[in-house]
Amino acid sequence: MDRRAEFKRWKAQCLSKADFSRKGCVDEDVVEIVQLLNGREQFFTTSSCAGRIILLEQGMDSLEVQKQNCCWLLVSHKPCVKDDVIVALKKANGDAILKFEPLVLHVQCRQLQDAQILAVRSTHGLEVPLSHKGKLMVTEEYIDFLLKIANHKMEDNKKRIERFYNCLQLALEKETTTTNSHPKEKIKEKNNSYKKKSNPGKAHDKCVTEENDKVLENDDDDDPGISVTIFPEDY
Repeated sequence: MDRRAEFKRWKAQCLSKADFSRKGCVDEDVVEIVQLLNGREQFFTTSSCAGRIILLEQGMDSLEVQKQNCCWLLVSHKPCVKDDVIVALKKANGDAILKFEPLVLHVQCRQLQDAQILAVRSTHGLEVPLSHKGKLMVTEEYIDFLLKIANHKMEDNKKRIERFYNCLQLALEKETTTTNSHPKEKIKEKNNSYKKKSNPGKAHDKCVTEENDKVLENDDDDDPGISVTIFPEDY
């Protein structure tokens, strides 16, 4: 079986599996990007998050936050208010950390050449400890201040998603035109980032694959600022 056929079979198999995320479906703000990528034969998404504010509790003996070993006290894909966080903090017996995480996409690409038009990454997050061993270490006024920052980041993240969608669609259209007009050139194994626009296709981003991951990233100020992790397996 050739690589194109094998990738097509693998894509169909992964997208047909159940969504095991906490929410159980694709976030509304990222649906169009997921549809666009899954509508292209050379891509498919394995997981995504449009952005969220979370309050995590880690064990008292743990020195770093690891989501797998944490208790999720609060998760919101929309702006939060102080009272929600205060109520959630009362359930914490260990160390509670407030975080904002921007858009994240995990995308499988048929070959490195396909991945080169997608790789973008930014540092738009927020992570602040609020309590230690169940004891609140900051004032409610400071929590309110942090939430204003997190909520602002959430709104800015939504604008970045829209900009990234438009840039991605434009780039994919340009890539298609170039491919149809010129014979394929030899693939250069060099990381690169572009800006592009998007068009709907199938929504579904399931079956996370973690083996042999290669991450292309770019932190330039001109990038849309969306965290996109690419798995460019030269299948």
